[in-house]
Amino acid sequence: MSDAPLKVWRDRDGKLLRLRLSRPKANIIDAEMIGALTRALSDNLSDPSLMAVLIDHEGPHFSFGASVAEHLPGQFEGMLKTFISLILHMVESEVPILAAVRGQCLGGGMEVAIASGLIFAAADAKFGQPEIQVGVFAPPASALLPERMARGAAESILLSGRPIGADEAYRLGLVHEVSADPEAAALAYFDQSLASHSPIVLRYAQRAARYDMVERVKTKFAVLQELYISGLMSTKDAVEGLTAFLDKRPAKWEGR
Repeated sequence: MSDAPLKVWRDRDGKLLRLRLSRPKANIIDAEMIGALTRALSDNLSDPSLMAVLIDHEGPHFSFGASVAEHLPGQFEGMLKTFISLILHMVESEVPILAAVRGQCLGGGMEVAIASGLIFAAADAKFGQPEIQVGVFAPPASALLPERMARGAAESILLSGRPIGADEAYRLGLVHEVSADPEAAALAYFDQSLASHSPIVLRYAQRAARYDMVERVKTKFAVLQELYISGLMSTKDAVEGLTAFLDKRPAKWEGR
């Protein structure tokens, strides 16, 4: 067994890139995982024979989220920039990216899932952006969630930090299909709905379907990155929330 954070291989005669988060049970989206995902996409997306990507995971949970320690002063700026770069790379992908999710899919893990196209979820899947509970907000999700569901529902998830189950995520349009075996469902979708297409035409169709969304998200990412770095992280409450989480104690909010 490799200790690499990500397993990478080609499936379906090379037409499908498989990416598997491989640090269960948490599958934390830390700097090493971000780097591995970025390299895998950079090494494969330009291959004209590639028709789709499927991201899934080892263990019972997709991901517990990002590394809280990497959000602290002195580390967060580099982490945020590389993570937003990865998410934008996914959003701009000219081939469809599918995600198969079981268990917890939280924080940075949920942002990886929603940067994909179609999400296939097990009935036990839980989606959430709990960042606000530790004193920060989620820049990629703040841009992407309103693109994937009604704004009121997106704001509720972002402002409350509450998780939603697979059935609610399906009703809101976030999840494409709820299945007992989300990996098998995603593979069946590829086989039945994508594999017979022209690879070059599929790329044009993907660009066309996402064009306006990509342009909006790029603009939002630039603004939200600056808001996080120069605004949020200059507050005492943001640092207090992150520190309290790592210290396993209640945060003491000062409102400044």
